[in-house]
Amino acid sequence: MLIFISFLSFMATINRENIGVLNDRISVKVDRGDYFPHFEKELKQLSKSVNLPGFRKGMVPVGLVKKMHGQTVFTQEVIKSVEKELSNYLQNEKLNLFSRPLPENIDSVQVDMNNPTEYKFDFEIGLKPDFEIIPLNNGSFNFTRYAVKAEEKDIDEEIKRLQKKAGERREKEEITTEEDILKVRFQPSDETGKVIENSEVREEQILVSYFAPKFSKQLTGRKKGDTQTLKLSDAFEDKELAYILKDWKLEGKEGAADEYYVMTIEQIEELIPKELTEDFFNEVYPGSGILTEEALRDRIRQDYEAYFTNEANHLLDHEIFEKLVHETPIELPEDFLKRWMKQEGEQPKTDEEVAEAYPSFDHETRWNLISSKIINENDLSVSPEELQQNFRERLMGYFGMKEGDAADNEKINDFVANMMKNEKTVEETYRNLLTNKLFDWLRNKATIVEKEVTADEFSKLSHNHHHHEH
Repeated sequence: MLIFISFLSFMATINRENIGVLNDRISVKVDRGDYFPHFEKELKQLSKSVNLPGFRKGMVPVGLVKKMHGQTVFTQEVIKSVEKELSNYLQNEKLNLFSRPLPENIDSVQVDMNNPTEYKFDFEIGLKPDFEIIPLNNGSFNFTRYAVKAEEKDIDEEIKRLQKKAGERREKEEITTEEDILKVRFQPSDETGKVIENSEVREEQILVSYFAPKFSKQLTGRKKGDTQTLKLSDAFEDKELAYILKDWKLEGKEGAADEYYVMTIEQIEELIPKELTEDFFNEVYPGSGILTEEALRDRIRQDYEAYFTNEANHLLDHEIFEKLVHETPIELPEDFLKRWMKQEGEQPKTDEEVAEAYPSFDHETRWNLISSKIINENDLSVSPEELQQNFRERLMGYFGMKEGDAADNEKINDFVANMMKNEKTVEETYRNLLTNKLFDWLRNKATIVEKEVTADEFSKLSHNHHHHEH
């Protein structure tokens, strides 16, 4: 069923017609009386300012100006009158629109200053829907927040990693472990190991463990200067092979993985882990005052669990987001939105590009509607004082200052004042703080059960979650 709404403004006529789900067409008809007086006035103004050889400024005949610029001015005034009528209509009707109205025929309407008649322009609008956020009210707003406790093996592994990171390299005679570091040279060759003359030589530093397991076992006992003929596909597994090919700029070259090379071992080094001394503690945690292995383990445990607490909160927030988006029934004007997407941006998009981008756009649009509704209905906002405090805390962290240090610090206050003048910085920070308030509000509305898991269990949960994201 078509719905027609007529709105009269002076001589202009506006009709509104439903053409689809939350999708209307607004037709604006303007008559001579809507635009012609403005056209004549603009010509007179132009005649007073235009510079033409042979005429004093302000004395150019209106008829000459009309002949030279009349059609351009006429078209502009017709369009201005249409835009004015459309703007007044939208303001009076208080329509909740997705975007600016899309012109349908603005390029095809032929306006002629010699025939000032009635002109009709059509615009398409997409209306935002009314909806209820059902998951908040149907008893299903339930979630699990995971708590990861560091196991002793996790702490042991982290200490070993830190010891190696701070450790020293020592040259050795032969390969004995997968942790040995090799400096190797690769020269293209044939299957028999005959080096191809004038071919590019490549040098790499590689852990023995970087090679495929079957190949790395063959390296045990090898010494500096030893050579071996190999195919890249035999020496490396998929992930490492892909990296080597990309690094050597052989990615996409047919048969590159099955080409032969002579690998020469130029140097063998072992990594000597740093001992657990006060110097080591201070190196990995400067200024922390850690003096014993027990204190180190406590600090690693705190950092480890803080990291996973942050990750668990991110996972919880994302599950809240997904539930609201997928379980809140919202009808969208899909056809209109796709047409809007096609026109939006510097370059028009193809139907294929719109089809590819729409699922993500649909997801984001639903979330924007839901989050805006919650924010507006619950008066969530960020005050200027909260923005200033956020800037102050960030600056204090940047300068390594502690709470209270900057209470009367003019330098910090000046920085904050300058940041408050930067519209982009203020807008971005406001949006981030408002999002934080939104999720604080949502978490308070949710029923959350705490569950303790291992790091491995949490990693699998997180991986599966992202794998199944829409």
